[in-house]
Amino acid sequence: MSTTAKAGWNDRVPSDRAWKARPGRNKAAVSAEQDRAAGGKDRRWIDLGDGRFARASVELKVLPRTRRIRAYLRWYDSGRSPTRYLGEVDGTRRAGNLADGWRIAGERGFLTERPLPEDSWAASPAVRSSMRGNRGKDTTPELRLRRMLYREGLRYRVGVRPVAELRRTADVVFTSAKVAVFVDGCFWHGCPEHHRPARTNSDFWREKIEGNRRRDDETDEVLRGGGWTVVRIWEHEDAEPAADRIASIVRSVKT
Repeated sequence: MSTTAKAGWNDRVPSDRAWKARPGRNKAAVSAEQDRAAGGKDRRWIDLGDGRFARASVELKVLPRTRRIRAYLRWYDSGRSPTRYLGEVDGTRRAGNLADGWRIAGERGFLTERPLPEDSWAASPAVRSSMRGNRGKDTTPELRLRRMLYREGLRYRVGVRPVAELRRTADVVFTSAKVAVFVDGCFWHGCPEHHRPARTNSDFWREKIEGNRRRDDETDEVLRGGGWTVVRIWEHEDAEPAADRIASIVRSVKT
């Protein structure tokens, strides 16, 4: 048998990290990975017709003969699991290959926006998702940040008032170092990069967001006046560098 590879074939099998999922992940972790690759959970919809929609996933497979990675779009419909072939991807990391698969799905017109409920005030499904996902504690961005801080060897309190008499709760608090961390949602706190003004009931939402900003400024001023260091992280920020920044501040204060 010739050792020369056929034209268009790879010389070696791609690394597992380029296409295989980590074993032992739960359903929530699998869904979150797809959400990140697609750019949000509301970017994963396909139209099944007759007013029905399904949330799809991108699946990566390696062809044993060509040793190339192929991306497929998969969804569930009445007990069946149809697939569409998207194309070949060649990144070295699974996350990047998933993102490429979602990009191809969008370019080929496989994806759609699911219509909003008639009583929704949000301007788009993405805005509605942000509004719903960032109005409570233990949001996904908070959990990611806390995991990274824990890996840094830091210990902290969660969801407490840095100053007892001030009715403002910080997401992560380092009591001895007097460092208070707030993870701000892009919609509710008016992120300069991702906030998009609502088109429906716009006066109400503009006043609401401006009020939140004023409250944030007041909170920062009061805490700093009490000797606290305030750190604000946007929900869209990468958790790892954000945790590095916080750890540096906490350790410098202690030193």
